[in-house]
Amino acid sequence: MNRITQAVWAGSLLMAATLATGAAYADEHAEDNPDTPPRWVDFKEGTFKDRAIDTHADAVIKLDAPARAADGAVVPIAIAAQFPQTPAHYIKKVYLFIDENPEPYAGSFSFTPDSGFATIETRVRVEDYTFMRAIAETNDGKLYSSVRFVKASGGCSAPAGKDDAAAEANAGLVRLTVQGQTTPGKPQLAQLMIRHPNRTGMAMNQVTRNYATAYFVRKVTVSYGDKPVMIADVNFSISENPNFRFWFVPRGDGELKAHVEDTKNRQFDAAVAVSPQPGAQQNASSKL
Repeated sequence: MNRITQAVWAGSLLMAATLATGAAYADEHAEDNPDTPPRWVDFKEGTFKDRAIDTHADAVIKLDAPARAADGAVVPIAIAAQFPQTPAHYIKKVYLFIDENPEPYAGSFSFTPDSGFATIETRVRVEDYTFMRAIAETNDGKLYSSVRFVKASGGCSAPAGKDDAAAEANAGLVRLTVQGQTTPGKPQLAQLMIRHPNRTGMAMNQVTRNYATAYFVRKVTVSYGDKPVMIADVNFSISENPNFRFWFVPRGDGELKAHVEDTKNRQFDAAVAVSPQPGAQQNASSKL
């Protein structure tokens, strides 16, 4: 196992430690076919038309999710690429689909060769027992999927833990960190944390008995040296206070930047200077 591969697994294990282990759903319920749920069939036909999707894609992409989640509103997942990004061969986009959520299409994550790895870790809402799937599209146009079954419920309709007005007023703190030492030309792990209610519009306020309107982060753009490394187009399926872990390649001194947009057209930014050499962890935070 080379140094880069070790780094990928080291980063993935940080979140994987919180994920439950267990037999795959297909082994427990062999009569259920993950390729047949109507919502998935409709999305597949509408988005990918007649393009083939390789369902035996362990050499390309792996989705890690708990077999049974303790809290449907905060389900940790890791979508891990199985090879490094290069100009000749890379994953350019990963689609995330949660079949039984009110809006099954949770969003997409776009990558470039400067991403280092097309790997993303985050936390999602799960409304009901469901198949969850990551579909990777490589630069040659081929599609690969990784599917898990997750037992969780109520994640999209669970009451918010804070007052809606206060949560909205406090939205916008963005913290961007580069984790560990940086080496020129080597993939580097980073983390973006966003304070935001990410409301679904389906949760009843336990005090007012009203439903607050949906309000969530819809787009995240991360760049290094003004070159994009990760773009997330997402919706309320991402948990409150969105958290993303991803990779980038620092090829020289530069600035890692994050730009966040939400459904009220509010915009938030954070940046951190990076010098690709051994040193202390760097971090930065900013509020609009």
